[in-house]
Amino acid sequence: MNKARRKLIEEALEKIDQAKEILEEVRDEEEESYDNLPESLQNGERGEQMRENIERLEEIIYNMEEAEELGEL
Repeated sequence: MNKARRKLIEEALEKIDQAKEILEEVRDEEEESYDNLPESLQNGERGEQMRENIERLEEIIYNMEEAEELGEL
């Protein structure tokens, strides 16, 4: 792989890392909001939706970490 392609990969990995940091922040805020809900709301529709959002964000973050590892050439 030539130098120009390696540079492009490096730039892409940096952007993935930046996006991952943003998503981690959003996930943390959503978790904090969920934790601050009364238990009755945590077990209701709103709480379930928040848990689904958190789980989906965790899945996306995990996939981004996997991409970062694969990109290290």
